Amino acid sequence: MASAKLPTPDELKAVGRQLGMTLSDDDVKFFLETMGGNIAAYHAIEAMVDPMPPVKYPRTPGYRPQGAENKYNAWYYKSEVQGAPSGKLKGKRIALKDNVCLAGVPMMNGASSLEGYVPDVDATIVTRILDAGGTILGKVHCEYFCFSGGSHTSSAGPVHNPRKMGYSAGGSSSGSAAAVAAGDVDMAIGGDQGGSIRIPAAYCGVYGMKPTHGLVPYTGVFPIENTLDHTGPMTATVADNAVLLEVLAGPDGLDPRQVNVKTAAYTNALTGDVRGMKIAVVKEGFGHPNSEADVDKLVRKGAATFRQLGAQVDEVSIPLHLAGAAIWTPIAVEGATWQMMNGNGFGFNWKGLYVTSLIDAHSAWRQRADEFSDTLKTTILFGQYALNKYRGHYYAKSQNLGRVLRAAYDTVLKDYDLLLMPTLPIKATPIPKPGAPRMEIIQRAFEMLPNTAPIDVTGHPSMSVPCGLSDGLPAGMMLTAKHFDEVSIYRAASAFEKAGDWMGIRP
Repeated sequence: MASAKLPTPDELKAVGRQLGMTLSDDDVKFFLETMGGNIAAYHAIEAMVDPMPPVKYPRTPGYRPQGAENKYNAWYYKSEVQGAPSGKLKGKRIALKDNVCLAGVPMMNGASSLEGYVPDVDATIVTRILDAGGTILGKVHCEYFCFSGGSHTSSAGPVHNPRKMGYSAGGSSSGSAAAVAAGDVDMAIGGDQGGSIRIPAAYCGVYGMKPTHGLVPYTGVFPIENTLDHTGPMTATVADNAVLLEVLAGPDGLDPRQVNVKTAAYTNALTGDVRGMKIAVVKEGFGHPNSEADVDKLVRKGAATFRQLGAQVDEVSIPLHLAGAAIWTPIAVEGATWQMMNGNGFGFNWKGLYVTSLIDAHSAWRQRADEFSDTLKTTILFGQYALNKYRGHYYAKSQNLGRVLRAAYDTVLKDYDLLLMPTLPIKATPIPKPGAPRMEIIQRAFEMLPNTAPIDVTGHPSMSVPCGLSDGLPAGMMLTAKHFDEVSIYRAASAFEKAGDWMGIRP
């Protein structure tokens, strides 16, 4: 990066216009004289070492897998990193969503505009996985800057669903779910701002846990919007999910999302026994305009299984749930435009680890925005318009309403251990074909959010549990608990898993 220098007179006049000022030549001359101290400070900063966490484990020279080695296009880059000689994850093979920094290994976050960036730091969760003896096999594809619930927007091409070729793997953690479902890895890391762990978990038939907001440090993961950012485990079994979360969870002192974090021994919850648990089936989670009858039926069958296993299962009404996606929208649209784009990912006004190399690399998006996916374009075009026109009013009001939405769920969770509803209203859809109508591209990206997105606003822990097959495609049942009560989710999920093979269940 070039050394900081004073603006030219023309540059300063342009900055003035940006701020609503009309500067005369005398104004410019005066203000330039006042700025020498600022430039001296910037030069002092340039001379100091940027304090980054150490990279502890060597990694192999990597490569981009092709052909039969990458049948579903799940993988972006393979590079093996062996962890400690012992630990909870010894023998486990793990893939990282390609929004997670792995030092020395390329990262593109699904975006052509970031391709070529190589991180110089390991995310906190990478170090924790390796310290626990895990083996990281590499990076898996995600959607273009993670703005799609379908698996068709990455600049590297669509990710296919291993359950049914040609169908969506879900997004934005598309490669994570596909790699787990295909058996390439035991575990994967996903990210979730609107459902991006739970959507692909439901489409591909794996276990996807969006932990309580802040439980798992987001440090070194490409940010979208601080209040929505979650990262967590995606696995083929409940036990693997619980042990991975045990390794990932807890404060690292570098992530402002982490406030009064409470961890637990999640593997102790895998009793297979739900007797005495109280489960609330949320009426408003079913029967959306695009809900498929077979999905709703499979999820209600799942609820009935819990009743047979000895849990108390009641239907409840949470009317505000139906407004949850609307409350999420200004936060996601304006918040992501402000932080992820205008703020070059990290934004300002918080203490923690800023990955300066990623800020520098991502800031080049302004010269390459024409390359963006239509899903990202529509998001930030409207987001910037709303910021310009309404000055953050809708974002602010939605954050206020988010507290009301959280209280609506918490009111029911005072009397129940879990909320139960379909993860998604639909099963996986066909991947749009090359040259598909642009509106189809958008529809396939955002049509599945009504149950997942509200829980990103409220921050509750929420897991997609596969609960059956219809026409060869999985359905997901979403279990949601009180903040930091992942234990209750794992207790119920393990009981359901042990009750019988979900792949044998039909509507």
